[in-house]
Amino acid sequence: MADGEPRYVHGTDPQEQERLSRMNAFINQPALAKLNLQGHEKVLDLGCGLAQLSAAMATVLQAAGSVLGIEQSREQLQEARQRLATDRPRLQNLELRQGNALQPPLEAGEWQQFDLVHARFLLEHLTDPMAAVEIMWEAAKPGGRLVLQDDDHQVLRMWPDVPKVMDLWQRYVALYPKRGMDPFVGRRLVQLLHQAGAEALHNDFLFFGACSGDPIFPDVVNNFAGVLVSAKQDLLDQGVSASFFEQTISELKQWGTRPDAALWYPICWAEGRKPIEP
Repeated sequence: MADGEPRYVHGTDPQEQERLSRMNAFINQPALAKLNLQGHEKVLDLGCGLAQLSAAMATVLQAAGSVLGIEQSREQLQEARQRLATDRPRLQNLELRQGNALQPPLEAGEWQQFDLVHARFLLEHLTDPMAAVEIMWEAAKPGGRLVLQDDDHQVLRMWPDVPKVMDLWQRYVALYPKRGMDPFVGRRLVQLLHQAGAEALHNDFLFFGACSGDPIFPDVVNNFAGVLVSAKQDLLDQGVSASFFEQTISELKQWGTRPDAALWYPICWAEGRKPIEP
């Protein structure tokens, strides 16, 4: 694959699907609280992945609102439908469609009709994130909200420090610009909303970390390791030796057993509102 061509770094194999599902389990509730749904909204969720957050939004909204999730990967969408199959009777207000975020499969009458247009961990995997925000803008109704959640991979901190782990992390981060993607797009979210024309701008962090003694700490460490493992072949292709990779992952997992270990990683959050034309 040529440099600059967009591609999801982590793939969609079963191990990656399971990592994403476990990650959703401990980040969705804070995100849901921050979204502050009122119960009647019509929501568009672009790049919905396994649709676990989409389903959580639909559960809050119940029959008064609706959620439309758009996901490009057929594998992700198939897995999402399988995982949600037992919940479908109570999720009549959730619809999933396969399609590209830059050309979402919306019908003519659906544009400019959504109270909330949301994207999480989408923009970092695009070569033109502004194009996606412009699509979100066109989908939102006047007065509707646009919410972006994404990564700034430079803000990761772990202590006590493990130099090999941070070295491998920096090599992982370097994979993004080689494909024309921005691993630091999280710091640009407000700017992207502003350029789209949004008002009432707001930014924040959602904490995505833990320390030893926190019940979710093993999951946080395993997710960190899983991010690197899912990108293993790309890292090897960029010159990381297999022995260095395996040793580093082993040291990361051993670090996770320390009684004084702590990891900080915030998800960047930004939202704005589409003005109501006078």
